[in-house]
Amino acid sequence: MSKRDDLIAKYASDLKEKCGITPDMDFLTKVTIGCGPSIYNKDSSSIAGSDKTELATVKNNFLIKKLGLSDGPELDEAIDSVLTTYGKSNPNKLRAVVYYMLAKHFKKESVYDK
Repeated sequence: MSKRDDLIAKYASDLKEKCGITPDMDFLTKVTIGCGPSIYNKDSSSIAGSDKTELATVKNNFLIKKLGLSDGPELDEAIDSVLTTYGKSNPNKLRAVVYYMLAKHFKKESVYDK
């Protein structure tokens, strides 16, 4: 298996075990590919849920720019909901898993069909 395949398996495991979600593997693969090289870097592959700057980056770069959503309180609420589902006490929230759950939350899977 490639390193990316190993990471996708790790993300699927986190979704199942930590979030109670059975992942759509095709979609998870698309989200992982969409994250680009950041998934291979220890720092950029995870999200610090308590870092306001990091959460603003998720909102601006992923939700607004990538998914095409309009800024509003529902974006912050969705991020908080996803982080709560992932487990607030879990310090290592994987970026691809968070992005997967956010895209599903807003029903924006079609963004990855391009």
